[in-house]
Amino acid sequence: MNQELLHLIEQISREKGVEKSVVIDAVLSAVLSAARKRFGTTDNIDARLDEETGTIALFSSKTVRDEDDIVDDSLEISLEEAREICPAAAVGDLVEVQHDIDDFGRIAAQTAKQVIIQKVREAERDMVYRDFKDRQGELVNGLVARIEREGNLIVDLGKTEGLLPRREQSFRETFKRSDRIRAYITEVKRASSGPQVILSRTHPGFLMRLFEMEVPEIYEGIVEIKGAVRDSSGRAKIAVVSHDKDVDPIGACVGLKGMRVQSVVQELRGEKLDIIQWTDDQVQYVRNALSPAKVSRVSVNETEKTMQVIVPDDQLSLAIGKRGQNVRLAAKLTHWKIDIKSESEAESDSDRKEALRRAEQVFVPKRVITEIPSSASSPASASLEGESVTENVATDAAPAQTDDMSVLEGSPS
Repeated sequence: MNQELLHLIEQISREKGVEKSVVIDAVLSAVLSAARKRFGTTDNIDARLDEETGTIALFSSKTVRDEDDIVDDSLEISLEEAREICPAAAVGDLVEVQHDIDDFGRIAAQTAKQVIIQKVREAERDMVYRDFKDRQGELVNGLVARIEREGNLIVDLGKTEGLLPRREQSFRETFKRSDRIRAYITEVKRASSGPQVILSRTHPGFLMRLFEMEVPEIYEGIVEIKGAVRDSSGRAKIAVVSHDKDVDPIGACVGLKGMRVQSVVQELRGEKLDIIQWTDDQVQYVRNALSPAKVSRVSVNETEKTMQVIVPDDQLSLAIGKRGQNVRLAAKLTHWKIDIKSESEAESDSDRKEALRRAEQVFVPKRVITEIPSSASSPASASLEGESVTENVATDAAPAQTDDMSVLEGSPS
């Protein structure tokens, strides 16, 4: 029976993928749990396993007392009984008393079994959590296990399941049960039911890892991916640069007859993908990011980190893209706020600004204060800077009042 226990420990360790020491600790914890049910709740019980014979021994540590001084039999032992175990025992010493575990009974054995199962399950979950936590930022392959009502996918990853939320999927992609799927690990969480692996197919890392798998120059460090974005509505952009002047980064990603990029596009279910040249010239970078649209000119506001981009009239819809996809992805890729206008819109805005500027120059209001003559018996006429302004002067019966008058520059006198 003892050898059977050792074989069982080996089997559990191998099948569950947990260390042997973890299984042994689970077995000993189960024995202690059963012992406390048998002997009562005490803190002085210890269990040990002989890994050579497979024998489990259960001990209680007790303090040696004189016969008349014993208060609690579970914690104390008489000097006479102690010397039967250890002849050199003296009052005040601690001795270990071995218990017989063969008479635990059916309930104790069932408790031990449950504890072993629980401990092994917890150890297995911890091992899976540590394994996937180290793989955060990697691509994983799995099978669609089930589809939830909200559109979330539960993916079987082998040792555990992953969650692919609907928001992390492209709307043009559809999956069904048992479909093979590839996704990017964004986060690994601890949960009561086990580790929770959060997956994504729209994260920039997903697109970057796909290209790293298909383009050897990226793996070798000759070509570098500077940025990648993928919109859930079904379009993506990636910016690349070459550290070797003889290597075209875009050509390296496209491959001979487009074979490399086609492999990526196939994984993206036919999604439109733009590969652009990265440059540290931010204006040119924004121009590249808006491709395939052609840009006429760009105005930069460094303070607000915005760019106003002017495009030909026939390029406006192409620059904006369907439902704003192109300009939205370009803004995410370059980290600039982009305002796009057509040539005619920009010219119209320029004409309006010029008209307003001229109007402000022509119609500038002036404040003119008239001087009232000393005579208050008749109307007086005052002339100021060549312009005549007439004021009505009050009679002697009422006090004189003066008013400010606004005159527009260039008005007739």
